[in-house]
Amino acid sequence: MPEPTTITAAAGFIRTGDLTPVELLDQCVARIERYEDRVHAWAYLDLEGAREQAERLTAELKTGQNRGPLHGVPVGIKDIIDVFDMPTGCGSKGWANSYARRDATCVERLRQSGAIILGKTVTTAYASFDPPVTRNPWNLDRTPGGSSSGSAAAVACGMCLGALASQTGGSITRPASYCGVYSIKPTYRRVSVDGVLPLAPSLDHVGAMANCVRDLAILLQPLARTNDDPKDSPPVPYHYESELSNEMYHDRRRRLSLLPGFPATAVPEMNTAIATLRKRTDSSLPERTETNRWEWNELPLPPSFSDVPRFQHLIMAVEAAAYHGERMRRHPDDYPPNVRRLIEMGLSTPAPQYVRAKQLMEHYREESEPAFVDNWRTFLTPAATGPAPSAETTGSPAFNSPWSYTGLPTVSLPVAWTADGLPLAVQLTGERWCEDDLLAVAAMLEADIGFERRPLPL
Repeated sequence: MPEPTTITAAAGFIRTGDLTPVELLDQCVARIERYEDRVHAWAYLDLEGAREQAERLTAELKTGQNRGPLHGVPVGIKDIIDVFDMPTGCGSKGWANSYARRDATCVERLRQSGAIILGKTVTTAYASFDPPVTRNPWNLDRTPGGSSSGSAAAVACGMCLGALASQTGGSITRPASYCGVYSIKPTYRRVSVDGVLPLAPSLDHVGAMANCVRDLAILLQPLARTNDDPKDSPPVPYHYESELSNEMYHDRRRRLSLLPGFPATAVPEMNTAIATLRKRTDSSLPERTETNRWEWNELPLPPSFSDVPRFQHLIMAVEAAAYHGERMRRHPDDYPPNVRRLIEMGLSTPAPQYVRAKQLMEHYREESEPAFVDNWRTFLTPAATGPAPSAETTGSPAFNSPWSYTGLPTVSLPVAWTADGLPLAVQLTGERWCEDDLLAVAAMLEADIGFERRPLPL
């Protein structure tokens, strides 16, 4: 029996009848039994409910009904996102038994596409900065990142083939980087946050993690807003996955811009990984062919861009305080130190500072559009400052928070290993609403890198 590790492979086996949703679920459950007692990726598991879903979806296939590539695929849901009749604990003791009465919009759309909801993945407290119980599958002494800690670890272990995550600062990209999986943070408002615990509504994004770029496209398709959604989100492309096979624009898209003025610094290992990547793909090298030749340039950023991380953090603090301030006053023990400091900062921030930060955010979101010129449509930066640090932290979001602030879409993908066996990843940033182009670039880069997947050391 095949044992696929990607949604793409699983969908193919299910389509041909070589694998059923029940058999695929059994494989994921076996990995949960193997890894979960050490990794702690799950806040809540509903294996009985998942089996009922798998049996129903298997029966549908026998009648000729296939809902698409997510039909029968087990997925995890970050525990700030409502799933009907499951608790939405949000990493909090006080909300641990708060059961949702309906699915969040993003979960409802996954169900309609045939995905099997396995359960809720661990989040840091209120999707903020305090370390989670989850451990990094590549080294249990290292952090999996935050706040989408369990989603990244579960996908890395194959406990599920995809997972929903959220990002306000760097909570999708950074955990995916540390755990060696792929991620997409769509354009701000591309995916509905209905039914998702807010941290900072001006910055909150819902995205996904999986084990290859094509899987990200498959997950994004049902999540993305449709034509009858609010006008600030343009029509969704007919099919994100089909764009990955569209050769029409590939020559134009094989261009990457580095950002030497980015307001963050990576460790030497990360800089070496990017230099090696550039050397392997640079069009100036004679061994490059027409099909894997990349052009690189460096794009200067305005000096004022260095203020973006500070403004992003200020907005996050004030809006977190607006939502959590009163509850923290009544239940102070339910707020660990890092999120408490964030809320206290928000409570003490003068209103004019917040208004100014919001005005600058709108300015940067408009200013970012002209940066994509002359067919240079994709920025490349580190996905994190380096490999996963120790478990006492969730790592730095310095390379991620500016894209949460500007609302531009990002895709991260692993590109190298450190000497001690930890993954390193890069982050691609594209034009607003152009996830189809960004995914196409990411898929081409993924193919040309040929990242070597390794078995978990657990």
